[in-house]
Amino acid sequence: MAKPQNAATASSDDASKRSGPHPIDVYVGSRVKLRRMILGMSQEMLGKSLGLTFQQIQKYEKGVNRIGASRMFELSQLLEVPVQFFYDGFGGAAAKSANGFAEDGDGEAVMDLVNSPEGVQLCRYFSEIRDLDVRKKVLDLVKSIAEREGEAVS
Repeated sequence: MAKPQNAATASSDDASKRSGPHPIDVYVGSRVKLRRMILGMSQEMLGKSLGLTFQQIQKYEKGVNRIGASRMFELSQLLEVPVQFFYDGFGGAAAKSANGFAEDGDGEAVMDLVNSPEGVQLCRYFSEIRDLDVRKKVLDLVKSIAEREGEAVS
């Protein structure tokens, strides 16, 4: 006779079948990395501020190690963002995808951007532009260049 499963048992069974980190842990880690890089902070600097090694920060950023509530609060203060920042954009269709992003592929492009030194610099300097009209003009310029690049490839 099969043993009935309650929700907690079923949930832990599902988790044990999963290989690799949970998508939300990967997503939260990528948001930590994004914010750290925008601030121009190294993993070592962040680790020292938290009393951790840079290897532990790497594991957080890859989602290998989960970030506890108290550590999340510390990170939000050090990285000067609300805790919600680490979860923004995750949910709905995004939660169903293996990498934590919507199925349209935009998430992969964003992660490619923030994982490149040029992308991080672009994000950092763009975020320093306060004038909304200038921001729109910069966005239009980048879009125009990207469209021309796309035409050249076609």
